[in-house]
Amino acid sequence: MWEFNGLPLHPLVVHAAVVLGPLAAIAAIAYVALPRYRDWLRWVALISVLLATVAIWAAYLTGENFYDHGNFDQFSKEIQDRIQTHENYARTLRWITTGFALVTILATWLHTRTGAVRVVLNVLVVVGAVLTLVWVALTGDAGARAVWGK
Repeated sequence: MWEFNGLPLHPLVVHAAVVLGPLAAIAAIAYVALPRYRDWLRWVALISVLLATVAIWAAYLTGENFYDHGNFDQFSKEIQDRIQTHENYARTLRWITTGFALVTILATWLHTRTGAVRVVLNVLVVVGAVLTLVWVALTGDAGARAVWGK
């Protein structure tokens, strides 16, 4: 099992995903909503979405490793089901965030474009940001319920 200082890596890495995912979404929405600051915000949006994508993939991969090497067989069916729900949300989240990152990269690369191209890119960035926000919340909530049982 992947560890840091004797602790499983997943519970440590997941904090970066929970912080950076929403931060990237907010930065990307600000990039779209505040055209006056778009030149400056494109770098904030780009860097934050790249960091969030890395953090979310790291959380997913360390979670898979944690589950594969943990002793979860002794847990009840109810807890196993909660873990499965968390894992299902995480699977979807990594692809949503990857799509969000690709669209944001394209939007920031073509940031001087106007007209229909700008409108389509803005819509896709906002949709990606909102989906990332929702799935980070769903995944985190499912993970907390799996651990804390509430």
